[in-house]
Amino acid sequence: MKKEEGKPEISIFLPVYNEEENLKLLHEKIQKVLERINRKAEVIYIDDGSTDSSLRILRQIASTDERVRVIALRRNYGQTAAMSAGIDASRGDILIPMDADLQNDPEDIEKLLEKIEQGYDVVSGWRKNRKDRLFSRRMPSVIANKIISWISGVYLHDYGCSLKAYRRDVLKDVKLYGEMHRFIPIYASWAGAKVTEIVVNHHARKHGRSKYGISRTFKVIFDLMTIKFMASYQTKPLYVFGTFGLISLALSLFAGLWAFYLKFFNGVSFILTPLPIIAVVMLAISIQFFLMGLLAEMLVRTYHESQSKPIYSIREKIGFDEEISTP
Repeated sequence: MKKEEGKPEISIFLPVYNEEENLKLLHEKIQKVLERINRKAEVIYIDDGSTDSSLRILRQIASTDERVRVIALRRNYGQTAAMSAGIDASRGDILIPMDADLQNDPEDIEKLLEKIEQGYDVVSGWRKNRKDRLFSRRMPSVIANKIISWISGVYLHDYGCSLKAYRRDVLKDVKLYGEMHRFIPIYASWAGAKVTEIVVNHHARKHGRSKYGISRTFKVIFDLMTIKFMASYQTKPLYVFGTFGLISLALSLFAGLWAFYLKFFNGVSFILTPLPIIAVVMLAISIQFFLMGLLAEMLVRTYHESQSKPIYSIREKIGFDEEISTP
């Protein structure tokens, strides 16, 4: 079927992993919303290495709806990589990611667009009445969200909600790794974007199994530490390594002076106290920190933003006008 001419205004993209029972109903809901808002849009499904019939169903959907494009990744890379593929493939001025498990409600797309039109650059969904298990999903999420808000200074209730809306220019310089897709509002806010949050619907999962567990909370915390470091010290890593080097040097001097004090004022031999060894070890550690900082400075200056290699590999593209190519 012939594709729509011209650039779409809205790009909706959905990572898909083993959601065969949800896809047809989900797309019907998306179609109804798009028909109601009457704006040129594209819908991009990213099959993240599904092992069920998801890709076959997506091919069927693409053959019946000219707005649909499908990307099939070679294996399961994870949600962040799938979302990165969706961002790279999208053409719209407004980008809306969402989950494919029917827990996000396509009806909320209209509310996100209304907020974008009010002048915001990022609109984040808040699953205020979340329909997930209390101890394995909701409680860890509440704790993680509070920690993320405290560290980042960007106060949102629900970083884990995939349903968001972005202006394209907010995402143009964002590179995603690990679980960092949830931190895009932080990147945007630090870059001066206007970020807001709205309450969105959340439905209990009816089909399939959740791909998330409590261990994901710890991964999120580690990724948060990474982006905080990158945001504050990416171009000046010596500030971090140098600080630890100075602390180690101070401890070395303290241990050494204390050892001399005990030797000459209390008559305690060096071999009777571990202080000389501590002084030498901390001095060596401080030198290592300084050298690591200098090495990091050299790497930053030589390889700054050099990681252009994609974090995903595409098996096939369906509904794209250009020739299929795989990284």
